Amino acid sequence: MAILEAKNIHKRFGGTEVLKGVSFSLDRGKSLAMIGSSGSGKTTLLRCLNFLEKPDEGVIKVNGETLFDAADPSTHTESDVRRKRLHFGLVFQQFNLFPQYTALGNVTLAPELLAKDDPSYGSDKARILARIRDEAKDILAQVGLSEKMDSYPHQLSGGQQQRVAIARALAMKPDILCFDEPTSALDPELSGEVLAAIRRLSERNITMVIATHEMGFAREVASQVIFLSDGAILESGPPEQVLSNPQTERLRSFLNAVL
Repeated sequence: MAILEAKNIHKRFGGTEVLKGVSFSLDRGKSLAMIGSSGSGKTTLLRCLNFLEKPDEGVIKVNGETLFDAADPSTHTESDVRRKRLHFGLVFQQFNLFPQYTALGNVTLAPELLAKDDPSYGSDKARILARIRDEAKDILAQVGLSEKMDSYPHQLSGGQQQRVAIARALAMKPDILCFDEPTSALDPELSGEVLAAIRRLSERNITMVIATHEMGFAREVASQVIFLSDGAILESGPPEQVLSNPQTERLRSFLNAVL
């Protein structure tokens, strides 16, 4: 069963239509790689899925629940949108860590803020915060940062900072984890660290949507690939089908540029 369904997503900025009716679905525990040149709409699509942008048309469903329907204003309220964002975790190109917090502090910050809405927070604060801290330590260990929990961002390499960003997204226990070109700001050696961390998440059957130029990684990790060009999906299917047998000139040109 599909955990994520996006139907006929359109997004315009002024007179420019950036997404032109994008539709796809993704099953639980699978990974989707979005490929395409700069300006193809990958980042905009991710931002629409995370409700950082509001689609002008279309429907987004998670676990069969309609989270957003452009034709239904009742799904657009700000309080609902904030709640629905919790279904998604987003790891940005730039790490966006808070410099004043340690790695552990960056991972625990959002869960601690969210916990204050728990009716039992006042009477059970110590236990709740201890649980959040223990879970954050476990997640940092999963991304290979047990030794860096007390380090501040400026004391970490780019690859380590991106892995903290991944841990921070996982700490919110999202249904779907999204990555926007997670290695684009890193040199090749540090990219390998981050890709290895994402690979381990795939092995744990965490549902992921990944915008990437790493074609070898897409072949290895993704269960399906979509090729976006000018805001529309030109090719979609299993990675061996899309990446090995390109049917369009634009896809051939893109693969020739990145391989």
